[in-house]
Amino acid sequence: MLLRDRPAHVTHFLSACLLAGCLSGGRRVTAFDNVFLKDVPDYHWHMGCFGTACGNLIGYWDRHGLANYYTGPTAGGVAPLNSSGANSGIRSLWASQAGIDGRPIGQPGHANDYYWDYERIDADPYVVAGRTEHPPDCIGDFIGLNQFKWTDLGGECRGNIDGFSFNFFDRDGLRRDNYTPHDVAGKAIPDIQSGLRAWSEYRGHAADSFSQLSDFNPDKPAGRGFTFADLKAEIDAGYPVLLFMQEFGNFSRRLGGIDGVNPEIHGMLAYGYLVTDAGECYVHYRTSWASGDRNFSLWTDAVWTPENSLNMPLRGVIGFHPRPRLTQVSAAAGQVHLRWEGPLAVLHDEVAGVDAPVQRYVVERAPSATSDRWEAVTEPIAGLSADIAPCCDGTVFFRLRLVTGN
Repeated sequence: MLLRDRPAHVTHFLSACLLAGCLSGGRRVTAFDNVFLKDVPDYHWHMGCFGTACGNLIGYWDRHGLANYYTGPTAGGVAPLNSSGANSGIRSLWASQAGIDGRPIGQPGHANDYYWDYERIDADPYVVAGRTEHPPDCIGDFIGLNQFKWTDLGGECRGNIDGFSFNFFDRDGLRRDNYTPHDVAGKAIPDIQSGLRAWSEYRGHAADSFSQLSDFNPDKPAGRGFTFADLKAEIDAGYPVLLFMQEFGNFSRRLGGIDGVNPEIHGMLAYGYLVTDAGECYVHYRTSWASGDRNFSLWTDAVWTPENSLNMPLRGVIGFHPRPRLTQVSAAAGQVHLRWEGPLAVLHDEVAGVDAPVQRYVVERAPSATSDRWEAVTEPIAGLSADIAPCCDGTVFFRLRLVTGN
């Protein structure tokens, strides 16, 4: 049942069969597991596939516990589920632009400083105009999107040409946690995994990130890499995963008379998984082309086929885990009120027909910030606030402990 061999209408029909059960080849095909995160944005492509995929990712978290990630005027300051019509301003989340989404007309942004047209390899517009580039203020700025500045990206290519970005994977197939690449002079080079962390910190939230080549990628030692079981664990814990699509062994290309520039890639966002009764493992994803909910592919080294086009295999993945933070602690009449921001995902089980919150928070307290005697003062809370009463004798410190699972 390779989706690459099926026209789009058959792929959509197959998805309905897997959800509801139907006959295929003389046997009944059903979903043993069909699990996905709810309310994941589905934005139209804009100035880069990974800009759009990261927009879907961060828009998701803005809707699920981290309201400070998007604060612009579009949709009342809450990241919308689509970027059509009146919601088009949400694209400034990953590609800011003068005169768009509340930005002053005379204030250049990402689009003005870095983008000409898809796959253009000219010097960036701010260089041609002889002006200083704007301070980083959108996701694309931090992940290096569209910025044709670097002559050596991991020994693979130079870039990033218009529409492209890069990630420094460990070529031995090991997982890189909170990794930041540097050039030979020791200066940090922004890539997707490090840029997402830096952007989150710019918005006031610490975060963790990781990247890893897929387990079936032949460009690494056998027995290593990110597995389907790893993907399930991320989704079950409430975290969408970025999918880096790239032809195996193809690390650069000649374009416009220039050798060694970014190869063809595509970025998507995994937000669920499906396992059939025959043991076939599928991934639900946003295509970065606003393609809707019925897009998924087998977890294999074959090409994946979003909308039956741009056929590429999965080179590797990028994970992103925002951390919670306390935003308010106030005391009155012997009671302490706490508020926080943090992940608050909802997982939908299609087979069971139920929704379940994934993250819960336990408030703990201690007599000092360095104490080894923290005690829980609440049961796990599927929310972002708590009242502690009675409280408190003397100085008390509070912290949050994130708990995942149902």
